Parts: sequence; C-alpha cells; structure tokens
Amino acid sequence: MNAAVTEQIRERFPQALAEGKGDLFGETAGEDFVALAPEPWLDVARWLRDDPALKLDSLQCITGVDLGPEQPLEVRYNLHSMLHHHHAEIRIVVPREDPVVPSVAEVWKIADWFEREVYDLFGVTFTGHPNLKRILLPEDWEGYPLRKDYTEPETYHGIVVPKVKTGWE
Repeated sequence: MNAAVTEQIRERFPQALAEGKGDLFGETAGEDFVALAPEPWLDVARWLRDDPALKLDSLQCITGVDLGPEQPLEVRYNLHSMLHHHHAEIRIVVPREDPVVPSVAEVWKIADWFEREVYDLFGVTFTGHPNLKRILLPEDWEGYPLRKDYTEPETYHGIVVPKVKTGWE
C-alpha cells in the first residue's frame, strides 16, 4: 500500500484507527499496512472499493493472525486494484475474548468463503455474514485450532485424537 492510500484512510476515517495499537501504520516484509478498529470497517471497505482513485476491487485473501495469548487477534485483508495496479493490506484488530468484525461479503463476494475459514480456525464472528458456519471442521468441534491458546481435545466422538505427529517435522 502506498503512503497516499494510508494518508487518505487517516484523513477520511480518523475514528477507524485501532486505538491502543502501537503500530497503526507500518511495514512488514516491505509491505505497508494500516490497522483499523472493527466497527467502521464495512464503511471503509465500501469506500476502498468504490473510490475512483483507489478502486480496490479485488479481495485477494483474508487471514486470521494470533500474535500470542496476551495480544489481540488480527484479521488481515489483502486488496488489489485491477485498474490502478496497486494494493493494500488492512488489519482489523479485535479482542481475543470477543472477536467480532463486520462481514464484507456484500462488498467482495469472495469474502464469504474467506470469512468462514477465519471463523472456523480462529473463532472470529463476522456479523452480517450470509451463512457463517464451519467450513473445514465438523459443526460440533470445540475450539479454534489456529489460536495459540488452543488445546487439542483428548477424544472426538470417542476416537482418540493423536497428539504426536511423527514424521511431520
């Protein structure tokens, strides 16, 4: 994401910035990002897609990130403009105790599947999602396996869940 996009977000949506997050704007592996609070995300997403100067019309992926038990969770969106050939990474910061983010499935249709995956593996609820249910794990699975505080169950429906994955090193 270029600095101009970051500055436009800061000017147009100052209330959207994630409070208490030290690195609201930054760079990871040479890529800029902006961290936002969840509440205004749907409005920001519509603007990113519809603004003629931005036209971030392609959602490339949504990724859940758990930085550790003492940290909030993040939902990261990688966006691309087919017209302008620029991209942006938006990070939505949510508390791990109640991770809720507005669904952007109405903005980018592919978000439907991506949000279900993040819900299934990280436990992030996407409000307004048209069909939020598990996509990889059974509906009765307990917990969210990609969270760092996840503990594997001893059994699932009476079947022992192996703890050691020999040969997976």
